[in-house]
Formats: sequence, structure tokens, C-alpha cells
Amino acid sequence: MKLYYLPAACPLASHIVLEWTGQAYELQQVSREALKQPAYLALNPLGAVPTLVDGDFILTQSAAILEYIAELNPTAKLLPETPRGRAEVRRWLGLCNADIHRTFGNIFGVQGLVGTPEAQQELVEKSAAKLGTLFALAEQQLEGKEWIAGERSVADPYLYTVLRWADAKNIDLSNMKNLRAFKERMEQDSGVQAALKAQGLN
Repeated sequence: MKLYYLPAACPLASHIVLEWTGQAYELQQVSREALKQPAYLALNPLGAVPTLVDGDFILTQSAAILEYIAELNPTAKLLPETPRGRAEVRRWLGLCNADIHRTFGNIFGVQGLVGTPEAQQELVEKSAAKLGTLFALAEQQLEGKEWIAGERSVADPYLYTVLRWADAKNIDLSNMKNLRAFKERMEQDSGVQAALKAQGLN
């Protein structure tokens, strides 16, 4: 099993989950230039990461990869056994993947979305405000909990990854004590530490 990634990007979540399973895997760092070359586009036509290759099976999209890894490794207990439990995990995975990640896309890609410096600044400010609202939902959910869905799951590494982006882009979450505590707990985890070290992030 091989994971294609860019350091600090969303594949960090899949990388952490691979560490949590304890199973063997390979890493393949891809440059931004290589993402648009024919060899990589043959694996992932979107020219994006992550891509997971498992034998003759090629899988893209973070949420699908996270669930696939979890289902291959049920003893890691990264997806609950009950339908409601799995739905709860998917709720928070969806918040991270479909809402928070997408909103960060406005900030990361602002120069390609709007032309003038004034418009770019406005988009960044509005996106930052929206991120504050989205992260507040996770902050509330984490009250009295160690993990976002109540027990450790594939949603936690994604939440951790986007929290790293918040720090990198100076999104002020200083008043969100539950999120800060969650991030600190994650950074004490041996699997998280291994993934960060492998990507040169610690």
C-alpha cells in the first residue's frame, strides 16, 4: 500500500491513520509540478493528493481513503461498529473535508480566484470569519470529549490537519480551549509524531 502526498497537506490525515493501523505502507512524496505530469495524472486525473495505491486498486479523495484504511484494519477501531456511531464519525469527517477544507481552499488559492488585491483581501477575511464559525462547531462538540466523535476515529486526524492549517494561516482560535487541548493531545500521540517526522514537519 502506497500513499502519495504533499507535506502538511490533507494526506497527513491518511498518513496518521496508516500509522494508527500498525500495518506496513509506503510513502511517495510528490512535487506540485509532478502532480500535473502524465505519470501522476494516470493515477489521479485531478492532479491532486492524496492518492492511495493498494495493489491494482487506486483510490483518491481523502474521506474515501480514510474509511478504506479503517475498514481494512478493523482491529484499529477507527470506525464504530454501529450505524449511528459510523454516521457520527462521517458527520465530523464531512465538516472537516467538505466545509473546513473547502473554505481553506479560498485562502490557499485566493490569487487564482479573484484578481485585485482588494478582492483577495476581502475573500481571505470572509473565509477566515467562516472558518471561525466552522471551528466553533467542533469546539462545542469537543466539550467533555477527548475525540471529536466521542471515540478515536478517522475524523480526528483530519481535524488535527486543518487545525495545523489554522495556525499556519493565523486563524485565531485562541479562545477555543477544547480545540487547543485536542491539538496538544494529538501531538503527543506516537502515530502523529511518526507521521510528522516522516513528512519533515516536526
